[in-house]
Parts: sequence; structure tokens; C-alpha cells
Amino acid sequence: QVQLVESGGGLVQAGGSLRLSCAASGFTFSSTAMGWYRQAPGKQRELVAFITSGGVANVADSVKGRFTISRDNGQNTVYLQMNSLKPEDTAVYYCNTAPNGAYWGQGTQVTVSS
Repeated sequence: QVQLVESGGGLVQAGGSLRLSCAASGFTFSSTAMGWYRQAPGKQRELVAFITSGGVANVADSVKGRFTISRDNGQNTVYLQMNSLKPEDTAVYYCNTAPNGAYWGQGTQVTVSS
């Protein structure tokens, strides 16, 4: 079955950086587009960035120039490098396929203090 395990979140000051990782299993990772999503308190979950199976990356306008998505098909892992973090980036971050599947992992909390 599909498993998605996110890690790397934490508490960081504004302007800081974090690198999130997501270990995926249960499907053919190398041929699947992957995305990072986030959900802030009281808000709907939103797509932050996605990367195609061929490695073409796209990020939301709100994080453009600050976040970078990458993947390692040999390790079945997708990453999100987050720089110049802002308090409005505070959310639980999830990985999933893109478009997203029905299964969601536990996510990883990112908290940015001002």
C-alpha cells in the first residue's frame, strides 16, 4: 500500500531555512509526479510545489524564489528546500502524488516565528 513519510520540519526564525524529506513506497515512484502541499490552521490544503517524473519543477507564486523541490528516484524520496522562511509559511507540510491521491501521511509541522 502507499506510504508517505514526511520529516524535517521544526521551529525556525523568520529568514531561516529547512529541508523537508518525504520517503515514498507502495507505487512506482520514478514514473509519478510528486508534490508538496501545506495546510495552515483554518485554511484549506494547498499545493506548494510539484515535480514531474522527468524532474521538471514548478512552485507556487507565494514561494517562488524561496522554495525548491527536488527528487531522488534511487531513494524514492522527494525534498523541499525552504529558504527565507516567513511566518505565513507556518503550516503542516505533506507530500503526495500530483495530482494528489487519497492517502495522506502524517505531515511535518513547520513553524516560523517572527
